[in-house]
Amino acid sequence: MHGTSAGKPADSGTPHFDEPGRATSGEIGRRAAEGIAMIRADLSEAAYRRAEGYLAGLDADWARHIAAIGPCRLAAKPAREPYEALLRAVAYQQLHARAGDAIVGRLLALYADASFPSPRQILDTDPELQRQCGFSAAKLATIRGIAQAALEGVVPARAQAMAMADEALIERLVPLRGVGRWTVEMLLIYTLERSDILPADDWGVREGYRRLKGLQAAPARRKMAEIGQAWSPYRTIAAWYLWRVPAT
Repeated sequence: MHGTSAGKPADSGTPHFDEPGRATSGEIGRRAAEGIAMIRADLSEAAYRRAEGYLAGLDADWARHIAAIGPCRLAAKPAREPYEALLRAVAYQQLHARAGDAIVGRLLALYADASFPSPRQILDTDPELQRQCGFSAAKLATIRGIAQAALEGVVPARAQAMAMADEALIERLVPLRGVGRWTVEMLLIYTLERSDILPADDWGVREGYRRLKGLQAAPARRKMAEIGQAWSPYRTIAAWYLWRVPAT
């Protein structure tokens, strides 16, 4: 895995890095002066080690938890197009992973000649056949809407998405039916390898923090986002660890 600058031309809109995921001081100053959001995209092993050291240094709770869990093993799927990542995320919404696997497997079986159906293939297929894969009516409408949005260019191709700031991509995609902020944050983490994303309304993140700190109640989304500022620029890795705080 690598930062967004690898192989990019100088005018690509992405920062130039001395090492994966770390912009030069001159680049940081220039982009800050121009009001351009930094794109932090480094889920390499070296970045994980830096993040672990940073988070463990915050306090004894983080240090104990990271020591207990061990190295971060977050596995992104950077080869996927945003369109595919969104469809998969919708398929898994509010489902156990095994149920989501089964639904996606049945969908892929409808398109044996493709590794993943194209937007045109999704739209040209009888919706009833797709319903039989296990999609609810609402999810199927969302999936077909995403396919249409991909054809219209609303859902960007991977190359374009790589150059978009986190909030810019979120603002572009959340107007789509059935696509919320969490869905786009999963795209940012698992497909675009963004390393500073905190899904603050994710129950697992908020509950994990409650357990980590021994709180009576989990923080609300806004409070969770505020607390998480201290974990930047490694909020993605912080979320991965919070998902793994055991129940006591």
